[in-house]
Amino acid sequence: MSQTDINSLLRKAGIKQDTVDAVVRLDALLQNWRRRSLKRELGQRALVDLKIGIDLAQLDVLFAIEAPIDEFGDMAGGETMVASVAERLAIDPSRASRVVSEMVDAGYARRAVSQADARRTIIELTPTGDAVVKAVRAYKFLIMGDFLSSWSEEELAAFVPMLRRFGHWPEHTGPGAEKFAADIAALAEQIAAARK
Repeated sequence: MSQTDINSLLRKAGIKQDTVDAVVRLDALLQNWRRRSLKRELGQRALVDLKIGIDLAQLDVLFAIEAPIDEFGDMAGGETMVASVAERLAIDPSRASRVVSEMVDAGYARRAVSQADARRTIIELTPTGDAVVKAVRAYKFLIMGDFLSSWSEEELAAFVPMLRRFGHWPEHTGPGAEKFAADIAALAEQIAAARK
């Protein structure tokens, strides 16, 4: 579909032109951001500059064990088990178990007995693991804080709540998909026709 076709489709769906323009620009920005975030540039830099000697998957597990509330929200708090790590990172439990074991073997985490149920094994950070999590968070906050320090108070006050609000849009795609079921079916038919 050409940009003209996309504009026409969105306008037919009742989406205002200024919103159409914003959607197109936002999609381009997000695609670029996604490619950069997949590289995890800031996290990679932190691991190198802080001379930690672990990879990003291992760092993610340390963060999932610590589970800072500002990152993990409702999943934060309480005792952490391998299943908690898998859930927090949205990874397979067997992968979580393997990486947790790597972190235990490397001395960044340890297994302990649950205070709530002595039959349950929990995972907690060692002082070394805790130091890594705190140092990486501080590193990221220094870099991001420096970047955002040139923004005005008004820009920051507008940006953070709007980004939070925008971050929840995938949770609301269900009704949109139902609302535009006929348009989506027509797009699928165009793909099928192009395959012939």
